[in-house]
Amino acid sequence: MRPIPPAQREPELPLHTPGVSSVALAAIIAVIAWIAVIAQTDLTILRMLARGFGVMDGLARMSSYLTNLTALACAICFTCVALRGRRSAIVRFFRLPTVVTAVVVYMVFVGIAYNLLLRGLWTLTAYRLLLNESLHSVLPMLAALYWVLFVPRFHLTLRHCLLWLVYPVGYLVITFWRGSLSDFYPYPFINVDMLGVRHVVVNSALLFGGFLMLMAVFVGINHRRRR
Repeated sequence: MRPIPPAQREPELPLHTPGVSSVALAAIIAVIAWIAVIAQTDLTILRMLARGFGVMDGLARMSSYLTNLTALACAICFTCVALRGRRSAIVRFFRLPTVVTAVVVYMVFVGIAYNLLLRGLWTLTAYRLLLNESLHSVLPMLAALYWVLFVPRFHLTLRHCLLWLVYPVGYLVITFWRGSLSDFYPYPFINVDMLGVRHVVVNSALLFGGFLMLMAVFVGINHRRRR
């Protein structure tokens, strides 16, 4: 097997001599993400129990939202980045710049999509408003800030970009499959029962196009960075 040139090897995050600021910011993001995920899970389960459903139904409903899944991925990823000295395969995987970048792109996309399409649709209590802003504003901004400040330029291939698409495509496929079985769609713009198949397909294509544009922005920034 031909060895990978040193210039094309992915450095692990944080770098070999990480600064206190990079580790601290990663830890802050991880803590906020875990608190938000746990709080959202608690609210969702309590709401489902009040409707006569079980805990497993609450977890299933929780996992149907892209925001919750992405926040969980963000929590795991930045926990691994903040854990200095840990060398397990999972930790090394989530420290790779391509993986960190993918998670950041997903988190930023969630924030943009919510603020453009969903903000103001529901009246929230103060507690839920704080939780909502943590998930859709604070985490996306902090994740993007970490990427700008501390993720170095890395070798990016077409394979990496195609792998980044597995998550959003897989989410849509599973969501439509689950919706066909339960008649529940987590977001109004992909609700087949309300909008019809044609309208939902158009909306999904537009969302996917928006994700591709966001991904292209990160790819372009990475390409223009100094080595």
